[in-house]
Amino acid sequence: MSEKKKKEQKKSGDEAAKARSKNNVKTKAKHSTRVVLPPDEVRYTKGYPYNNRELSWIDFNARVLEEAFEKENPPLERVRFLAITASNLDEFFMVRVAGVMDRMHSNPDAKDESGMTFAEQFEKLTVKIHEFVKKQYSCLSRSIMPELKKQNLRFLRINDLNKSQKKAIDEYFNKFIFPVLTPLAVDTSRPFPLLANKSLNIAVRLHKEGENIFAVVQVPSILPRFFEVKADSGRAFVMLEDIIISRLSELFELYKIQAYCPFRITRDSDLDIDEDADDLLVEIEHSLKLRQRGDPVRLEISSKCDEALKEFLVQMLGVSDKEIYEVSGYIDLTFFSKFGGIDGLDALRFKAITPVSPPADFYGYDDIFEAIRAKDRMVHHPYESFDAVIRFINQAANDQNVLAIKQTLYRVSGNSPVIAALIKAAENGKQVTVLVELKARFDEENNIGWAKKLEKAGCHVIYGLAGLKTHCKILLVVRREADGIRRYLHMGTGNYNDITARFYTDIGMFTCDEKFGEDASSLFNVITGYSAPPDYHKMKVAPTGLRTFFEEMIINETENALAGLPSGITAKVNSLVDPEIITLLYKASQAGVRITLIVRGICCLVPGVKGISENIEVRSIVGQLLEHSRIFIFENAGRKKLYMGSADWMQRNLDKRVELVFPVEDEELIERSFDIINTMLRDVVNTRIQSSDTTYELIDRRGKKLHNCQWEFSDAAKKALNAKKSAAKVTKDDGTFIPLTSSHSSSSDE
Repeated sequence: MSEKKKKEQKKSGDEAAKARSKNNVKTKAKHSTRVVLPPDEVRYTKGYPYNNRELSWIDFNARVLEEAFEKENPPLERVRFLAITASNLDEFFMVRVAGVMDRMHSNPDAKDESGMTFAEQFEKLTVKIHEFVKKQYSCLSRSIMPELKKQNLRFLRINDLNKSQKKAIDEYFNKFIFPVLTPLAVDTSRPFPLLANKSLNIAVRLHKEGENIFAVVQVPSILPRFFEVKADSGRAFVMLEDIIISRLSELFELYKIQAYCPFRITRDSDLDIDEDADDLLVEIEHSLKLRQRGDPVRLEISSKCDEALKEFLVQMLGVSDKEIYEVSGYIDLTFFSKFGGIDGLDALRFKAITPVSPPADFYGYDDIFEAIRAKDRMVHHPYESFDAVIRFINQAANDQNVLAIKQTLYRVSGNSPVIAALIKAAENGKQVTVLVELKARFDEENNIGWAKKLEKAGCHVIYGLAGLKTHCKILLVVRREADGIRRYLHMGTGNYNDITARFYTDIGMFTCDEKFGEDASSLFNVITGYSAPPDYHKMKVAPTGLRTFFEEMIINETENALAGLPSGITAKVNSLVDPEIITLLYKASQAGVRITLIVRGICCLVPGVKGISENIEVRSIVGQLLEHSRIFIFENAGRKKLYMGSADWMQRNLDKRVELVFPVEDEELIERSFDIINTMLRDVVNTRIQSSDTTYELIDRRGKKLHNCQWEFSDAAKKALNAKKSAAKVTKDDGTFIPLTSSHSSSSDE
């Protein structure tokens, strides 16, 4: 190679290194984590391709697993990505796989939208999930564990411990573990125990005087899954189940231990709720108790499990061979989520994305109502702090001119400042109405607790609507002002959850537009009373009008394309499943409409099929943060229309939920929203493109600037706030700065 070539390569490498180091941008290698089935995975429905929803979900989880394999990601972030795939898979089994199995047994000949019978789905899912689990454990053993070892972080087996470490383990066992252990023998007088969903257990085969008996020891979930022991260098950890296994002889002193095997069961956890019950809260509380006793849908066991123990577990749990997952490593990888957050190792994690506070749109305003009266405002989370939303509710709770607050809550945090503000508002004499959706899956218990506390504080609490989930994100404040009653609104794409707002990307809009206010009041009247759904001025609301709205907008783009007018559709959603929407998108593509879809998760549409979807591109962004916002842009013959909201393009969102989609009309916010979409479309670090065979490939980055949209949004939020700070200052004669407005934010906001 010539010296000139070498210098060019070195320069290119130096530039790439600089790009990688800035904002945690990473150069990703391609990994074979996809699990590809034969071409017949994609079926044709009414002449159009439709990918099976459940199989598409596995592909999404595989994209998350790619991040765990990625060597450019920091080690503890790779650990967390692996934990996310395990947690995702748990929920998938509890709801989706359990649902497929139930339908397979109750109606074996029925078919889903992709044309597959549920028996076919189960067969393909079984193949795909088993292969996926193998890749999870390959990632653990061949990629993550060696990397942790390089960082001097080690998981030790009992035999690897030195004397002082063994002493520490003995003390921990005697003081904390032994008192909470309950060994459970299984014989004619002591039946096999009802094991809790997702609990980790150890099966034991015992022997005495020619007799084999079996027992079960549950690994206590109230104790940390891993225990740290002092190490000469670095840090060392021992798994809780390994400690218990090493002391099994003390639990079964009269018998000789022949074999042991860690195992875990996953149960059908989809609630069967009678929505005609007299009290929905009581009915859901009863159903939650049954969740722990659902039928097993998965048995995870060690690949080294003794055959007699395996046969015993299969017989006791009644699982088939296809429901057994033998793993070559620690069972239940979700514990790595907490391991990824252990103290003192920030250098092994992503550089934190720190929200700016206040958001640029609210800089210079002590009075948040004053800011909203001036113009519509927008906040982009987590790049801009969720505190703006909390501040809005708190000010409303303490403002003597506020008469009423109405809000929908789908998922909130365990120590929610939103709930605290609503309780304060009720104590201050405001009329507070809150819809707490008790049917929010896996948040039912948390929401029941909050509903009871809100009721005790004097809030009027609605539990939800029969047959529907209320998923819309809206907050209405009714305020008495000099010129009459004014309504202030916050509408968003994400939950009122201060915790998830730190790592879910969402957008919220504040407005006091009169027409929006009228729509909000009408919506709450529908939710809380017996009002008929109105003709909304601006909002698009499911289940009454949102499907029709989206269908009409897509058809309009199709007609514009056929008429030679400007046409195009850009949509960002979490999932694209609805067959009718997909069919209309195919027809629009055939008419020449250019369609760009950013779909994080499930996508049943198949792009790039000749003669059908050649004009459709599907992208998936999987990165440091979880993409959650929903944005819809329609070219509309050159007069673009932009909407945001809570709804994905799924049947449940359009037909079975109360959802809200709203237009963005302020010119500055429209331009800002376009910038958000364009920044995402420039991303080459976190983006994968879907091919016509349903596989996803990372963008080829050769010769491209390494745009990372999530870090560019963070930079943009900081620049916007700094620009507002600079614009809000003028110089006195003595050279000091003073604010231009009297309502300059407090020093704490600085």
